[in-house]
Amino acid sequence: MQRCGAEGFTLVEVLVAMFILAVGAIGAAATQSTVARLREQAALESEAVQLAASLSARMLANPAQMALPDAANPYLQLDYDADDGDPDAAPVQCFDGADCDPASLARFDLYETARLVQRAFPGGRIAVCRDAAVWNPALQAPDWECVSSAQAPIVIKLGWRLHAGQGQPATGAQAFVTMAVPG
Repeated sequence: MQRCGAEGFTLVEVLVAMFILAVGAIGAAATQSTVARLREQAALESEAVQLAASLSARMLANPAQMALPDAANPYLQLDYDADDGDPDAAPVQCFDGADCDPASLARFDLYETARLVQRAFPGGRIAVCRDAAVWNPALQAPDWECVSSAQAPIVIKLGWRLHAGQGQPATGAQAFVTMAVPG
């Protein structure tokens, strides 16, 4: 007895295979986009920690200004929002062998920090103050307001707006890094 039949794939089988392949390709593209966004966010978080650590070291290297009362300490007055425009330029550029007194050095440190926040972080904001609570549990969000008491630690708060996705503008959501200044 001879078998008579067609060999190969039917059109329905080919269409199902193409559909499964398309769904897999879309899933791979979505995963790739998510990975790119998370990689960028991780890089920003790392850079934020480095910037906060750098500012903390600069503050500790200027004991004359850190010894001032809180109201006169220029470091504790820093509250810069990149959306407000360019930071005010430092009166003296304290590079290399420049003759900078402690107050000029503090203003230069703050200018350099604000400039870095403006350039590196989308919609960035930085604040330095005494604060015991940096998280607002009622809002489930970082708290930019500072509770200024002599017992509260000095903290550096740095935040920026998160990107919605590839080629899309920053959203209202913020990433936030907080670092306590030792000492």
